[in-house]
Amino acid sequence: MSTWTAEPVSLFDVRGKVAVLTGASGAFGSLAAQVLAAAGANLVLAAGNAASLAQVASDCRKSGVLVEEVPTRPETEADAESIVARAVASFGKADILVVASGMNDVAPIIDMTQERFENVLNANVIGSWLMAKAAARQMISQKQGGKIVLMSSARGILGHPAGYTAYCASKSAVDGIVRALGCELGKYSITVNAIAPTVFRSKLTAWMFEDTQRAQTTRNNLLPRLPLGRLGEPSDLAGPLLFLSSRASDFYTGHILYADGGYTAG
Repeated sequence: MSTWTAEPVSLFDVRGKVAVLTGASGAFGSLAAQVLAAAGANLVLAAGNAASLAQVASDCRKSGVLVEEVPTRPETEADAESIVARAVASFGKADILVVASGMNDVAPIIDMTQERFENVLNANVIGSWLMAKAAARQMISQKQGGKIVLMSSARGILGHPAGYTAYCASKSAVDGIVRALGCELGKYSITVNAIAPTVFRSKLTAWMFEDTQRAQTTRNNLLPRLPLGRLGEPSDLAGPLLFLSSRASDFYTGHILYADGGYTAG
């Protein structure tokens, strides 16, 4: 009997792997860091806020793994290369890339300036592309495959009436990068996928979970469109992340995994 059939959970084993995460101090980034640390992966964490980054790194070290901090956002090719280079310098390799950095800026198109629009695309699209490029170059040189996980959204395929032209466009572009790189990097055994959530609990969305009139109105409008009848929790993203970061997803590439309670199915 093969090893994985004797112990199927071993398919999700990332112990000893080296994971590079950008946006590590954000809602999804900090969750991803803690999940991978608890699962035994050593980490290189990057984020623009050095103080918040240090706190996330400290929390992850409690799992007994090694953690490097890079207080940098992937805004240029040099930035992205320096983040991946830290993994190589510290651990000799980079097995997993999780791009959790990004932003949103909501405004009606008639009020949205070109600069604001481009800022969202730079953060969500260019940053993802730069990190995927730097990680792919390193993974190809290692000749051992790799895992690239980008952050998309249900807004990659759905519009929004509140002024989401920049965000929707950026996440649609991320989806395109995932599909293109899934095809391009498959010959190197590098898988490229994305997690696409709808609303999940974080510091930014905590008000939606409260017992206030505003929150109740928001939930009443949104929940009928969620077949599972509830908003997302951080744990709802942990499973997809571990799946896409481990050999359990070795035959899964170019896909957008919607962690959305069925929102995009209806």
